[in-house]
Amino acid sequence: MTSPAADLPPGQDKDPPPQPVYSGVEEWVTGQFLPMFRRPLGGEYRWCREWWQHAEAITRLTALWHSWETLRLEPGTGMAVWLRDHLDHQLTVLLGRGGPFAQCSEDEHIDPREAKADLAPPGWWDIGAVMEDVEPAPGSPDERRADE
Repeated sequence: MTSPAADLPPGQDKDPPPQPVYSGVEEWVTGQFLPMFRRPLGGEYRWCREWWQHAEAITRLTALWHSWETLRLEPGTGMAVWLRDHLDHQLTVLLGRGGPFAQCSEDEHIDPREAKADLAPPGWWDIGAVMEDVEPAPGSPDERRADE
């Protein structure tokens, strides 16, 4: 007699994969992140009530949410790993003086300013043209060949 799981095609489990606790990053931020990880705001820690206006914050918070959803399922040290490897690093960047909320306060959103950049001149990224203008480093095999 075979078990029901043995009747399934290879790679299929009898149990469906676990579903996320939260349906999106906003739900996770308001239901898990903000209630759990409180900091005294102002000075060292910054927050913007319009956090969703900051692309970097969305990216960092989404990464935290996805990793939280995965590691919450790991028995034993899953949450400890999430705290150490994900939250501890991201929290200091996200809420820090130089982070995405640096110009905001909890009561006022200030649009982040996008850095400007000029386009490189035509041919700049053509590695062959660039390498012709580069002198070999002293002692490199290319310099030795040039001397021979």
